[in-house]
Amino acid sequence: TRLRAHEKARRAADERAGRLRRRLSSALLLAAVAAFVGLLIGTVGVGGVLMVSFLALFGGLTIHQAAATSLFTFLFTGILGTWLYQRRGSIDWRISIPVCAAALLFGFLGAAVAAVIDARPLAIIIAVIIIAAGVYILIPIKVTAEVRDGRGWREQTLLASVGAASGFGSGFSGAGGPLFSVPLMVILRYVPITAVATSQVLQIVAATSGSVENYRQGFIDWNTAAVVTVFELLGVIVGVRLAHIASALVLRRLAGALCVVTGGLLLARTL
Repeated sequence: TRLRAHEKARRAADERAGRLRRRLSSALLLAAVAAFVGLLIGTVGVGGVLMVSFLALFGGLTIHQAAATSLFTFLFTGILGTWLYQRRGSIDWRISIPVCAAALLFGFLGAAVAAVIDARPLAIIIAVIIIAAGVYILIPIKVTAEVRDGRGWREQTLLASVGAASGFGSGFSGAGGPLFSVPLMVILRYVPITAVATSQVLQIVAATSGSVENYRQGFIDWNTAAVVTVFELLGVIVGVRLAHIASALVLRRLAGALCVVTGGLLLARTL
């Protein structure tokens, strides 16, 4: 009887140790992914979308929770990124203000629409967005010699349209406004560093707007958000420095490949 009790106790201890190792491994992987996502946000603006797919595939969250939790963390990366880019004089507020003003309203609308869509079609849509983002990153759009400066009511209206599309897409997918605003601004011939700098400010507005509705729906996983935020912020600090002193080509290609792979996995699992 004593031997059986001892063996049972040993098996229970082994199971507890195994669960602890798995939790530690999961926490370390989450921290590494979050730091890399922050690095991409600080360097090329686009990258937050990876957090959505990782949390949905490996974080044990539903697609609604993954999108909402990711979006909430981008509020803090946006605050830090804005401060760091402003210190370097890279933010053109004449360009940033109309983008953010429109995103404030449409971020809430995007989250509200996502909340009423069933998990499966929402996951499919988000997976397609992630794959499209990866393709964009892998095949960046070339900027022509002529660039825009945000002057005049026509350009202000154009920038507001970028903000509306980016805010809605951010609230809907949880991917963060930069995923939409950076490529749109580059297509429209704004300087890439200005587009990335504007995207930092946009994160604050889009994440706040979308998170209001996500909080109301109870979709945000606060424990996961806390861990992700800390390591994303560390990544942003390094990323902003790299954006101003080094070529981001390798990071862009790596981010693009990861978007295509994780988006494809999410799509395959959903289908």
